Amino acid sequence: MANRQHAVIVGGGIMGGDIAIIFAAGGWNVHVMSPSAKTRDALPARVATGLNKLGAAAANAALVKTYASLDAIPWQQAGLVVEAATEDLELKKKLFTQLEALARPDIPLASNTSTFPIGAIGKHLKTRSRVVGLHYFMPAHLVPLVEIIQADFTDKKIADWLEQNQKDLGKAPVRVNKDIPGFIGNRLQHAMMREALYLIAEGAVSPEGVDTAVRYGFGFRFIACGPMLQKEMSGWDTNLYAGTSLYPSLHNELAPPQFLKDMVGKGHIGMKARRGLWEWTDDSVAKEKARIEKALQAAFEILKADVAGSKKP
Repeated sequence: MANRQHAVIVGGGIMGGDIAIIFAAGGWNVHVMSPSAKTRDALPARVATGLNKLGAAAANAALVKTYASLDAIPWQQAGLVVEAATEDLELKKKLFTQLEALARPDIPLASNTSTFPIGAIGKHLKTRSRVVGLHYFMPAHLVPLVEIIQADFTDKKIADWLEQNQKDLGKAPVRVNKDIPGFIGNRLQHAMMREALYLIAEGAVSPEGVDTAVRYGFGFRFIACGPMLQKEMSGWDTNLYAGTSLYPSLHNELAPPQFLKDMVGKGHIGMKARRGLWEWTDDSVAKEKARIEKALQAAFEILKADVAGSKKP
């Protein structure tokens, strides 16, 4: 096997930069490729800030190096590749063709895609058995969850190794055994989001009300235990009765509500446009993001022991 202490990250943007922080915090040498000079120039300060938030050694920032092209990377040292490029299927397929030619044949080729099936990204490769999904959640260096997705052709040993690797890096991996759209985390999120958006569209609740119900209700409980364990405590008989009553009235539309389409059509897409459900300023965006990061760090301190021990109920 190649040296597993060198990771190549393809893309240094929002996800790629945070993924680089994860590996650097774990003492890995990290080689980040981004064609954007602006992204490469900004990465050192970003890595330093991220390592500080994780309580990692400041000296580990020196483990991260940047490159303008894939050809410039020292491929003989690489032990893992994580693709974190733009969500464009054709771009990803092209990148994986290049990666297959550059990376040693025993090196796992992972994609951080949250949209495309892993099978669609790697099916054209001769060494597709080493292609696997490694899906982090924003902000990747602070959110413990990472999904490890097996396509039909993925070698189970690759997924097994990657699962242990992520545990060693302090993450909480979940195996996705079927290459289904949205994997696990996003499917669960969108099931809730569909219901929330249609409740808002019907006037049953305000956006603020949805956030309060989630944060201070079941979301608050979820930091201690997931929905399966919670129902083990409350009783599946109660869940069966409640589900029998509620399921027929839950929304099952095949598209988002019209008000969301109208918002997006007007360019009201949230903080980055300074308007979404609410209006934003540079100052309010900065304050809210800082508050959220502080809360995530505090939440991780609560979960850290469970993550480290990979505890199961």
